[in-house]
Amino acid sequence: MTKPIRTLIVDDDEGIRFFLEETLELEGHEITLVSSGEEALDRLREQPFDLAILDLRLGGRVDGLRVLEAISWRWPQTARIILTGHGSLDSAMTAIREGIDAYLLKPVRAAEVRQAVDEVLGKREKKGQKEAQQTSLEGHLLQQGPFSVDLRDRLALCNDQPLELSVCEFELLVHLMQNSHRVVAPPELVEVVRNYECDHLQEARDIIKWYIYQLRQKVEQNPSSPRHILNVRGVGYTFKA
Repeated sequence: MTKPIRTLIVDDDEGIRFFLEETLELEGHEITLVSSGEEALDRLREQPFDLAILDLRLGGRVDGLRVLEAISWRWPQTARIILTGHGSLDSAMTAIREGIDAYLLKPVRAAEVRQAVDEVLGKREKKGQKEAQQTSLEGHLLQQGPFSVDLRDRLALCNDQPLELSVCEFELLVHLMQNSHRVVAPPELVEVVRNYECDHLQEARDIIKWYIYQLRQKVEQNPSSPRHILNVRGVGYTFKA
């Protein structure tokens, strides 16, 4: 039996929620419907989803971008599609920086929704397969560019030279390498190094800056002009081999 696709739909328009539910249920989706950003955050605390479809502009204190941010650091493997009737270049670019997989404008046809869903889930599956291939099941090796990490023995090399990393620095490097296809938000990195769910973005930025600084001192040839651990202003950090 095929495993259902767990899908979160967030829209304050009841008609749109019904339309998306009807469109996707027959495609094997297990649908969770919510009408506000606040309710979406509550659901995201409880469980992961394979796919989230949400409006950018929601009634209430929590908009779609805030929900996207929560998904980015708590459930980074969730595919994300923006569906909105208020599309603009600024809102689209902000959403893209949060890591969305597709952007659709209302009104939208059922066939367009199904096509977008198939494409983003297919891309996510390929990314997962690629990441799995990067890690050898036999040797537990993660290899990207000059960096080689043995996850079993917790050893990290750069240009075949061992890196003397603390536990937190090792976990930070591994997480950035495993998620090199995207920009990782500060709250997600804080949870990796401190096992602490930080709800305040500025606090998370302040915490993780120190760990990033320390890691750069050990992996960058010129830490003041890094080539591998890069800051994406206003969004987070990404790894480039």
